[in-house]
Amino acid sequence: MRAAGIVLAGGRSSRMGRPKAWLEWDGTTLLDRVCGVVAGAVDGPVVVVRAPGQELPPLPAGVETAEDPVEGRGPLQGIAVGLASVATRADAAFVASVDLPFLHGAYVRRVLALLGGHAVLLPVARGHHQPLAAAYRTALAPVVADLIDRGLVRPPDLFAAVDVHRADEAELLADPALRDADPELRALVNVNTPGEYASARGQGR
Repeated sequence: MRAAGIVLAGGRSSRMGRPKAWLEWDGTTLLDRVCGVVAGAVDGPVVVVRAPGQELPPLPAGVETAEDPVEGRGPLQGIAVGLASVATRADAAFVASVDLPFLHGAYVRRVLALLGGHAVLLPVARGHHQPLAAAYRTALAPVVADLIDRGLVRPPDLFAAVDVHRADEAELLADPALRDADPELRALVNVNTPGEYASARGQGR
């Protein structure tokens, strides 16, 4: 199975007050950090989905961009754009939001491995469903586009229509590589506010 990576960078960052893609992290930007982790864990293309006209910081070599043609429709629209951009070049894609500073390659590889024959591998961990740290079959691109055309624009709308495997923390951490690298699943910690960003920086890299 050839796997691509999709990083969603087009959110409005309204609670953060500034674009999360540009936040500093360990001498680089949060977007650069997430792209580098994803690129190191997949064997296909890595694509950053941005909002119309959105300026991005420098990206790692080889990382592509795709522009979301309609701003403000939410993450499912970004997933649709990303899947369409890699559909002919990969069988599956790991989808990540830009605000995952502790994302780990072992987590990306585990999620993709658990996808199996399912349409979506949806982690359920740290008290939440995690649609923006999940794996999707690229063949879903037209399905997602059709849902959006019908006004169904939330990730649960997709999950209600296709075969989804929900993996809990125990199933994720049954992989020794992930359990050793990230036993607390910090890969799923996201930063939505200045306070969360400051807290994450205080926790170290």
